[in-house]
Amino acid sequence: MASNTGSPRIICALRGATKTYGEGATLVRALDDVTVSFEAGEFTVISGPSGSGKTTLLNMVGLLDVPTSGEVEIDGQHTEKLSSRNLAAIRAQRIGFIFQSFNLVPVLTAVENVELALQLSDAPAANRRKRCEDALTAVGLGEHFHRRPNQLSGGQQQRVAIARALVKDPALVIADEPTANLDSVTGAKILDLMRKMNEERQVTFLFSTHDPMVMDRARRVVHLRDGKVVEDERRNGDGG
Repeated sequence: MASNTGSPRIICALRGATKTYGEGATLVRALDDVTVSFEAGEFTVISGPSGSGKTTLLNMVGLLDVPTSGEVEIDGQHTEKLSSRNLAAIRAQRIGFIFQSFNLVPVLTAVENVELALQLSDAPAANRRKRCEDALTAVGLGEHFHRRPNQLSGGQQQRVAIARALVKDPALVIADEPTANLDSVTGAKILDLMRKMNEERQVTFLFSTHDPMVMDRARRVVHLRDGKVVEDERRNGDGG
């Protein structure tokens, strides 16, 4: 989280971020003047009921959507005036994504799925395969490099997705309901793995979830309602 000296490194900041859809009587404020920042090494959950703005906030942080007004800053870079091509480059190089549906390419092996992230980020080809193998080994899949998704369990597929998100050394990993398609035992193992990666590598994790297991492990929970931050709960230790 914050370093021992100097100011903490801000990985992502939203300042007065508003997102509206429609106009006039049909105007909807999906996000309403939100100002919030996330530091390096956070393990944070964005919570709230359906329609609270969780997905909109994550889409802005992941540069998949742009605010109607306000600012979004990623690792010190203002993004609101960047072209879609430049936004895509930042996504590819600085942001990792983990989805509830795994989003693996069925015809590619585990190591090829992970390598795809490096190809999209224009990483040098020389040591690309070794980096991918190292990432898979780190998530406990050292013996499964050449298996395709249909030859892996749900938990193993999510481990491939974690390796794919982390292989490019991102500043931020966005995890959208990462345990939703896993049984409770497997989900707990996946969460423990992500906490381990968070603690060892100081990668910032930002979750959207309704899963109590994820909430229990979070060090910070940002509660949204009607597009606004209504509570920002910081915790000590293991989230309790």
